[in-house]
Amino acid sequence: MKFETVIGLEVHVHLKTKTKAFCGCSTEFGSEPNTQTCPVCLGLPGSLPVLNAKALEYAVKVALALDCKPQEFIKFDRKNYFYPDLPKNYQISQYDMPVGLDGFVSIDIDNVEKKIRVKRVHLEEDAGKLIHKQEGSASLVDYNRCGIALLEIVSEPDINSPSEAFEYLKNLKLIIQYLGVSDCDMEKGSLRCDANISLRPKGKKQLGTKIELKNMNSFKGVRDALEYEVKRQEDVLSQGGSITQETRLWDEDKQLTFSMRSKEEAHDYRYFPDPDLVPFTLSREFIAGIRKELPEFPKDRIPRYIREFGLTQKEADIIVQDKDMCVFFEGCAAVYTQPRKIYNWLTGVVLAYMNDRKKNITQLDLKPQALAKLIQYVEEGRLSNLAAKDVLFYALDEKKDIDSVIKEKGATQVSGSKDLEKFVEAALKDNPKSVKDFLAGKENAIMFLVGQVMKLSKGKANPKVVKEIIIGRLSEDTTYGIK
Repeated sequence: MKFETVIGLEVHVHLKTKTKAFCGCSTEFGSEPNTQTCPVCLGLPGSLPVLNAKALEYAVKVALALDCKPQEFIKFDRKNYFYPDLPKNYQISQYDMPVGLDGFVSIDIDNVEKKIRVKRVHLEEDAGKLIHKQEGSASLVDYNRCGIALLEIVSEPDINSPSEAFEYLKNLKLIIQYLGVSDCDMEKGSLRCDANISLRPKGKKQLGTKIELKNMNSFKGVRDALEYEVKRQEDVLSQGGSITQETRLWDEDKQLTFSMRSKEEAHDYRYFPDPDLVPFTLSREFIAGIRKELPEFPKDRIPRYIREFGLTQKEADIIVQDKDMCVFFEGCAAVYTQPRKIYNWLTGVVLAYMNDRKKNITQLDLKPQALAKLIQYVEEGRLSNLAAKDVLFYALDEKKDIDSVIKEKGATQVSGSKDLEKFVEAALKDNPKSVKDFLAGKENAIMFLVGQVMKLSKGKANPKVVKEIIIGRLSEDTTYGIK
């Protein structure tokens, strides 16, 4: 029997607010344990929560970006459960009246667009963090994360393969990053994902028994866990067995899932309206104002970049993966009308520097005008590509101006024929075999000779001019350098 995979994803996103969802405690990451707490987020008697306005604004912004219907009536509920990392014994969340309903995220599968429906977007608070000691003698709890504004984005079960799940997560993360409402850093726990997966016989409409997967710390981990679970469930069902509804954890090292607990249902949490947070309405003017603030998303940038800047589909798709890189690219293009050359530099030399120094484009001491100037110097023949790269790296490391570094290093490219003649002369005399190969019709030999001139000039010679001089010299004297 052949089976169809059905997957739904629950994505939790830390909103980038300076304070927590319902109190004034800092959300700064990496502080000493339990130093960012107060009576509200610790659930002490008599304390009252107050909604963070910025968190609500961000939540509505995400809902609109996902084409959800924003809800004008807002209500918060208590989701009751007992666990050491939840000091109140309930989580402030939204049950039947979330911020947004019925949206979608588009993905591309084999050049065909598929819309993954988003069931709901709701705002809640995060729990604390448990730290289990390696020797197993005790567990510690850090309440710094407790109360941080958390947005949960729940998809419909429209995903039919682990690769589709990967594409959905990639596109969802990109939309959120473009909005600037979260850093989406999975290592910091700013973005977490749980997956619900079931299998059903092909052609059947009824869903199979659902398994929830947790503890996946990367999009690759989500894909790997889903691939394992598909195979595990196929094996069980093919042998006539049945799937038990449960929560399973992903073991990255062993590359397998294992049972954690039986799966709870909504009624197990005993939801009821939070009496400390009065329901309220959002004006249509408020929602319209947030809608006006939405940025241009990748799906709109890609065709514009192809149309305005002459990039290919692949090039446009690559550069829109980083909003800050897009801003920098357009800044360069505004002062230097060679967008393809700018793209090549950004995705080549500049990206190599960023990867080497583990920085993003906003962390570099580099202005679009400075990079545009450097590229223009290369095109004008004032700098070789190699010299320009060295100048850029040195300028960024030392936080110096491009022109002052060029002067300091004497990096200006030598293009004058008279200045280059001595280097060409030496290269031809020292490499008679290459001269003979070129005269015999082996065109590649010319590049070797150009390379020798570049070496003699310490990279300052203009390779284009050098090539012209060598060809001219050998055309005049076909016996040159041959003994």
